[in-house]
Amino acid sequence: MDASELRKKTDKEIREELIALRKEQFNLRMQQSAGQMPRGHQIHNVRKNIARAKTVLTERAKAGK
Repeated sequence: MDASELRKKTDKEIREELIALRKEQFNLRMQQSAGQMPRGHQIHNVRKNIARAKTVLTERAKAGK
């Protein structure tokens, strides 16, 4: 996911995406703790996507949109 893709979405869509990303992060953490996670870089990617979504929401809040 790219920040420019997020900027094209509405606030509601971004919040829904953020909820889905947090659920995915939780599931990946549970897999990692159980020793079932084949690719560790997925957690890193999800965390970065969460940060991007939060950044776009904060930018919009400060801009007054």
